[in-house]
Amino acid sequence: MWPEMRSAHNARKEMNILDTHITVAIDGPSGAGKSTLAKSVSKTLGYLYVDTGAIYRTIGYAAFSKGVAPKDGEAVAALLPELEIGLHYGEDGLQHMTLNGADVTDQIRLPEISLYASAVSAHPAVRAHLLEMQRKLARENNVVMDGRDIGTVVLPDATVKIFLTAAPEVRAMRRCRELEQRGTPQPYEQVLRDIVDRDWADSHRDIAPLCKAEDAVELDTGALTFDESLRLLLDTIRRRAGL
Repeated sequence: MWPEMRSAHNARKEMNILDTHITVAIDGPSGAGKSTLAKSVSKTLGYLYVDTGAIYRTIGYAAFSKGVAPKDGEAVAALLPELEIGLHYGEDGLQHMTLNGADVTDQIRLPEISLYASAVSAHPAVRAHLLEMQRKLARENNVVMDGRDIGTVVLPDATVKIFLTAAPEVRAMRRCRELEQRGTPQPYEQVLRDIVDRDWADSHRDIAPLCKAEDAVELDTGALTFDESLRLLLDTIRRRAGL
């Protein structure tokens, strides 16, 4: 069951009453910088930011916490009615996730939850459970939404579609730095192995696999700094959207 979306972004809704409704879909593999860049893009443009990966991670965390095998589609589907998943925004504008009333924003970023999220997201019941909520957010707001199937499935008619990528080794180094900052460091070799495994799982699942939309612009950020990547992304969005 989805509780009413609580948002500190009510002011943004006023900005969305514009002649042009803009939806930006950002897809790409794990560790490509989607969430970090999408947050900055949405802040710069004044759009609502939706991290769909965090929503799937929350369901993955629920399965992990209850000892449910993430690849068992029937067991995961049976778990869904028990879950009250909340998405809300703090005064800082960042997306927070709650599970049955508890804030799990930090827990869902633990390394072991990544593979759980990939596994549960492959189940049709899970994707159907979340699809309309994601589309509703996009209908009601100018939005920057990131994930793995936003441009291909969730928002196939998005104004702008971006596919962010970088070599697995680069993404592993970035993820290691992120984990260190969160106080949960992991060996580089393990992080790289997890990223390669996640790439394979995401791109080979039967339902909504990770792939670049035909009309998406591919941006490789592997050799770029964060500021350079952000400038490139903003320039691409503005050019494609006519902003």
